[in-house]
Amino acid sequence: LLLLLDFNPFDNLLCILLGISFTVWFTLLLVFIIVPAIFGVSFGIRRLYMKTLLKIFEWATHRIERGAKDNNHLLYKPYSNAIIAKEPTSLEEEINEIRRRGSNRDLDSASEFEMSDIFYFCRRGVESIMDDEVTKRFSAEELESWNLLTRSNYNFQHISLRLTVLWGLGVVIRYGFLLPLRVTLAFTGVGLLVVLTSIIGFLPNGRMKNFLSEQVHLMCYRICVRALTAIITYHDSENKPKNGGICVANHTSPIDVIILASDGCYAMVGQIHGGLMGVIQKSMVKACPHIWFERSEVKDRHLVAKRLSDHVEDTTKLPILIFPEGTCINNTSVMMFKKGSFEIGSTVYPVAIKYDPRFGDAFWNSSQFGMVNYLLRMMSSWAIVCSVWYLPPMTREEGEDAVKFASRVKAAIARQGGLVDLLWDGGLKRGKVKDTFKEEQQKLYSKMLVGTQEDRSRS
Repeated sequence: LLLLLDFNPFDNLLCILLGISFTVWFTLLLVFIIVPAIFGVSFGIRRLYMKTLLKIFEWATHRIERGAKDNNHLLYKPYSNAIIAKEPTSLEEEINEIRRRGSNRDLDSASEFEMSDIFYFCRRGVESIMDDEVTKRFSAEELESWNLLTRSNYNFQHISLRLTVLWGLGVVIRYGFLLPLRVTLAFTGVGLLVVLTSIIGFLPNGRMKNFLSEQVHLMCYRICVRALTAIITYHDSENKPKNGGICVANHTSPIDVIILASDGCYAMVGQIHGGLMGVIQKSMVKACPHIWFERSEVKDRHLVAKRLSDHVEDTTKLPILIFPEGTCINNTSVMMFKKGSFEIGSTVYPVAIKYDPRFGDAFWNSSQFGMVNYLLRMMSSWAIVCSVWYLPPMTREEGEDAVKFASRVKAAIARQGGLVDLLWDGGLKRGKVKDTFKEEQQKLYSKMLVGTQEDRSRS
């Protein structure tokens, strides 16, 4: 009978082994990852993994330095600034200094215009090209040592045989074990989020629905956090955002949402998308009052402000999560906050997020990588390690406009996260410099010349 059925015992054995492997795989996922995510507990495995990686990185760095020394290689050390920092001075003071050096005259005795004034603007232009404060904020942060990822340095893995073997072993671990595990967890988290929020959407509005919605969101986001092997340290939890407020944070990556939402529930704000993202948005809004806008509504500032105001006025609704920069920055600085979310008049809860680039670069360069490619890079990194600080709530002071309030909040976030506080608009990532910036310099120079003429006429 077995011969008639063309039965092969090796095929049967293979099926049994595959069945056992899948059973063991999903059992481990359930026991060590999914169940702890449901109850919000951790066995400490990820932190032990992080400490082990740090020791390996230290050993690899030592081997690199020894190999470079033995082979007379010049190690590349990234610089923080191309130009030596100096004390800020005004346009008038610098031009005055140039004129004094060139003609031994000071500004008071100078004519309306001198050719030497051109050198000031030429020098400032060259300095801006060499040390551009804006462009370098949209590229990956440089590392002083190699973290055994090919994309962080293409030369270090060839310095020594031991280091090359270690790098190859890391490739096998990251792509052969960690990546399949993380992809499985990601699909599990997203699948549960879509299914469970859709079911909760059929319940009548009330405390029970809100409670179940919050628990489901927390559970699913915690599973997604484990899909990135994210090791997050939360500080000052007593300042966590409360209902009826607005949470604002610096923006480095789309996973900023998962990082924050795994520690508390928020109402998301964004544009309605199609495809898988659209399915997720539709299911989420059934269980929780998120704020989604049509493409045609996004540019209507009054409509956006009204919907945000209506949301924060209801103290039973979750705090709104907003990233006022409007684009992703490489986690070395904070750029200009858009004033829209600061015009509402609600309490603002600032949050600072700082990633550790030694384990993986969380910055999303959207002009270079698509979303799927970016997520694959994240899931094939060693880990995502970051710190989150909840800052004390802030409100607008008397006589303070929305722009100044936004700058004050931004400065607080930059100071807490150890980031550079920049005045530039993140929109320069894709657009040209506005003419107003050039006109501002022209006005300063004109004002200086006019002021000099007025001073001489009075004297």
